[in-house]
Amino acid sequence: MKDLLRPLGTFKFWKELVIMTLAMFIAAGAVYYFLMPSNLIIGSITGLSMVLSNLFMAAGIPIKVSVMVTVINAILLVLAWFLIGREFGAKTVYTALILGPLIELWEKILPVERLMEPGSTSLMGDIWFDLICFVLILSISQTILFHINASTGGLDILAKIVNKYLHFDIGTSVTVAGALICCTAFAVNPFRLVVIGIIGTWINGLALDYFTASLNRRKRVCIISSRYEEIRKYIIEDLQRGCSLYQVTGGYNGHQNVEIQALLTQDEFANLMGYLKKNDIHGFITAGNVSEIYGDWNQKKRAKKKILQ
Repeated sequence: MKDLLRPLGTFKFWKELVIMTLAMFIAAGAVYYFLMPSNLIIGSITGLSMVLSNLFMAAGIPIKVSVMVTVINAILLVLAWFLIGREFGAKTVYTALILGPLIELWEKILPVERLMEPGSTSLMGDIWFDLICFVLILSISQTILFHINASTGGLDILAKIVNKYLHFDIGTSVTVAGALICCTAFAVNPFRLVVIGIIGTWINGLALDYFTASLNRRKRVCIISSRYEEIRKYIIEDLQRGCSLYQVTGGYNGHQNVEIQALLTQDEFANLMGYLKKNDIHGFITAGNVSEIYGDWNQKKRAKKKILQ
């Protein structure tokens, strides 16, 4: 029992709780203001909930979309817990269950009817503008949550399962799972709206991949310099990052030299370039962007702990 409650007393837990709440508040706003008024069925559990809600309504059983979202998410959370992992499952339990209440909170704070023209079914006045606004806002929210090993629930759970077991990019996983859900909209929506929903799902996948790559982007820096030892010490002792040293041979003059390679954040890269300029260290430098890193990237934190000890 103590092991289960131990994370509650950590700064990381409370920081991620705040991040998850804000991200879901943003996602709920996107759903309430851009998705629901236009009745767009984007490839998401919210879209599926809108389909089922309309079908129940036609059968004389009124069920609100927010309630349907909560019910479907509760079922999918079982899959998240067993197929993806306890941490992801526990975080998604929280995010999924608060989506419905947060949609209702937006409804109480600022009803969408106040922002729309009488008789309109689109907040922006055009269904395509609604689609773009929804997709961009939702993608930002999803990116933030995936970054801390959480999700908005629903479709993201299915996408994460596809990502984990079939090794698709997360954006592609969202598109595949979402396209299947979009097809259910044929039961309540005309062909035109269903096609718009599928396009929106595809754009959502592209935007999610872009934002994810941007958030995870690092610099791979390669430096060939005779003063490589000074550079190595600065990277390890000041930037608290690891680096690799390679023996290289110049193709033009055949001189032997050492190349230093390191993975840095944008700020660390700027600091390194400033250090080289300040100390008048010359060399051949190349730098490129890396969006995925596997291994001991958090070595910086462990090194700091050793210094403090």
